[in-house]
Amino acid sequence: MDPRRGILVIACGALAREIASLRRINDWQALDVRCLPAELHNRPERIAPAVRAEIRAHRDSYLSIFVAYGECGTAGQLDAVLAEAGVERIPGAHCYEFFAGSNAFAQLSEAEPGTFYLTDFLVRHFDRLVTRGLGLDRHPELAAEYFRHYRKLVYLAQTRVPATIERARQIAHQMGFEFEHRFTGYGGLGQRLDALAAT
Repeated sequence: MDPRRGILVIACGALAREIASLRRINDWQALDVRCLPAELHNRPERIAPAVRAEIRAHRDSYLSIFVAYGECGTAGQLDAVLAEAGVERIPGAHCYEFFAGSNAFAQLSEAEPGTFYLTDFLVRHFDRLVTRGLGLDRHPELAAEYFRHYRKLVYLAQTRVPATIERARQIAHQMGFEFEHRFTGYGGLGQRLDALAAT
């Protein structure tokens, strides 16, 4: 009997809560999940090496490995690592695309290229990842430079929580952006992991 476990999902830490919710809802016993730190998004050149290290560390323990990351600004490095390892990832440039759906995201981008996107995770951790992560708590004047091409904030919501919607609205107001809220649910993330669990 093959001693290896079923499927390992190597995921972005920004998706940990969503994947945990989906596992509970769908009772995906065949999927194990390892999440890398969400802070890697502030240094995307570190994503591909971190994913490579996880694949190498766990390859012999699982029948298959899947990566729950978009391209995420790695300039092709992540896809090169996955091609070398023979591992698939969820399609899309980033989580905004696979939550909203490729067509809907393309329409949003075309309608207003200067759009700043939030997910449930980013609303919850905005102060840590954006305000402090970009040094805006120490140098608020940098906001004008970082966000000078942005006009709108779109909150792509995975859940329907009024307090989270209101927090996203406050962030948009604080940044001086037009606000739009769209409920996406788990979008392509849920669909792809569900298909994976069924294999």
